[in-house]
Amino acid sequence: MALSKPSFLNQLLRALTASRRHAPPQAYLPLRHFSFATPEEAAAERRKRKRRLRIEPPLSALRHQQQPRSAPAPQNPNAPKLPEPVSALFGSRLNLHNKILTLIRENDLEEAALFTRHSVYSNCRPTIYTCNAVMAAQLRQGKLSELLTLHRFITQAGIAANVVTYNIILSLYLDCRKIDLALEQYKQLINDAPFNPSPTTYRILVKGLVDNQQLEKAIEIKNEMETKGFKPDPTIYSYSMVGQANNLNADGILELYEELKQKLGTDEILDGVIYGNLMKGYFLKGMEAEAMEVYSKVLAENSTVKMNADSFNFVLEALSKNGKFDVALQLFERMKHEHDPPRKLSVDLGSYNVIVDGYCAEKRFDEAVEVFNSMGEKRCNPDTLSYNVLIDQLCSNSKLADAEELYNRMPDTNVNPDEYTFVTLMDTCLKENRLVDAAKYFGKMVESKRRPNLAVYNRLVEELVKAGEVDEAKFFFDLMVPKLRMNDDAYKFIMNALAGVGKHDEVVKIVDGMLREDPGDFTEELEEFVRELLRKEGMEDEVTNLKLQLEKEKAEAAAKAAEEAAKAKASTSLAMADLLSSKSFGKKPNVEEPSGEGEDEDSVPMAAEVENVVGNAATENEVIGEESAEMKATV
Repeated sequence: MALSKPSFLNQLLRALTASRRHAPPQAYLPLRHFSFATPEEAAAERRKRKRRLRIEPPLSALRHQQQPRSAPAPQNPNAPKLPEPVSALFGSRLNLHNKILTLIRENDLEEAALFTRHSVYSNCRPTIYTCNAVMAAQLRQGKLSELLTLHRFITQAGIAANVVTYNIILSLYLDCRKIDLALEQYKQLINDAPFNPSPTTYRILVKGLVDNQQLEKAIEIKNEMETKGFKPDPTIYSYSMVGQANNLNADGILELYEELKQKLGTDEILDGVIYGNLMKGYFLKGMEAEAMEVYSKVLAENSTVKMNADSFNFVLEALSKNGKFDVALQLFERMKHEHDPPRKLSVDLGSYNVIVDGYCAEKRFDEAVEVFNSMGEKRCNPDTLSYNVLIDQLCSNSKLADAEELYNRMPDTNVNPDEYTFVTLMDTCLKENRLVDAAKYFGKMVESKRRPNLAVYNRLVEELVKAGEVDEAKFFFDLMVPKLRMNDDAYKFIMNALAGVGKHDEVVKIVDGMLREDPGDFTEELEEFVRELLRKEGMEDEVTNLKLQLEKEKAEAAAKAAEEAAKAKASTSLAMADLLSSKSFGKKPNVEEPSGEGEDEDSVPMAAEVENVVGNAATENEVIGEESAEMKATV
């Protein structure tokens, strides 16, 4: 409804007048729903909310409950363990590692291995890196059985192996010419290990196969390496070329060189390890000019080819074995001049071995010994192989005195002689009719826990018997019987030698020992030989008497064992009767102790009486048990 003008003005005036007045203060505060009157109420509300949050699960948990998570698959307990990282080597474990390294540097490998084994079950467990250090030192010194024992121990102790461990075991099997075991270890690494092999693994495997005349398998491993994603390795190609050179296959060497260039996609290979064997290929084909051209190009002043000690050694070997030994000597002097460790390593033990071998091939033995003794100038230490090569060359050229002098210096360089060292010296002494010295070297070989084979033993014993030293031959026979598996020929030889000097009683003693230790060794053929040998002295019945005596002793031993078993059974029955009687009747039975006299006659009746007592007690216990069961059922 419309308002008139006067009434509208009056209403507007009243509104303006009311807006100018101040509103009176409110008598009370309004109710505030989102705050608290006092801080105590706010704190109480916060505590209440926290309690509710602790009790009630969050909404995200409810959503997870609506969609249950699938349970994780159980881990396979037989799955291989991952090896520890290098970061595990800290604190007390690092101190243990350094202490064991100190023992290795002091050449106390036995204590280092023992300390490692004892630490496995201590509070400071060694890492796989510590175990690898000990096993690598044992491998360098040829202590192969100790290495395998330690490896088996750490495997059983649950210390996970890494790729270095596998490489050490591969090197061991290849050095022992156990090709099947090495390939089996490689397959285990490929199929079961939680890590991949390294390029070093393939280098060790290919080199070992080439050294053991397994070139086809080595090339197969080389191709398999490339299919697994590894780049072509010039070092592995170099080892394959060495195998071709050993087979006098010059075309195979050149084919491998061209194949490597094609796979690397270059016309010039910058790794110098390949060129020494390439020179061998040219020398085999009669292309001396091309071989020397490669030498001049690779070793020029402005050459971009990278040469290390191994690269130089292959070139040295190619020169020294193909009528260029003077050039090899010039290169060797240059290598020694450029050798500046640790910046550049151009000389190592292999370099000295090549030059020493070259001097020996030139019949310049004094210079060979001089170069060998100068290894320490470049911080190179000879190993057992270095000594063996030079000792063999000296012995083959009637220089036994120089070889023995070299052998006597081996302990000064912490190098232990092996079977080859002793056998070489022994054979040379036998050739020069020095039987006493030959026997001395054989005895030292046995004392140093080396194991000569049967052929070496036979050579020594035959020479001793020829010289009339039958007693000395018998001494070595007694020494080696527990260590060697003697065949019939070895037994026949020593028996015939003893019978030849009238010592038939010693022959009978040998037969007696064979029958007692291992009757299977005393074959029918050997028995017939012994009977024929003793028949000449009227002692053919000694073998039969020995067998009868042995059967009698076995029967007496069996009877004695049965008697002891019967006595043990009687004493056990007596003890059981005593125990059951005391529990069933509340008192011990009056059983007299058996006297020493007539023990054999009274033991069996007494055992029967004890069994009767035990049986009666058991019957009474059963009756009592049945009566108690009936009473319970009645109640």
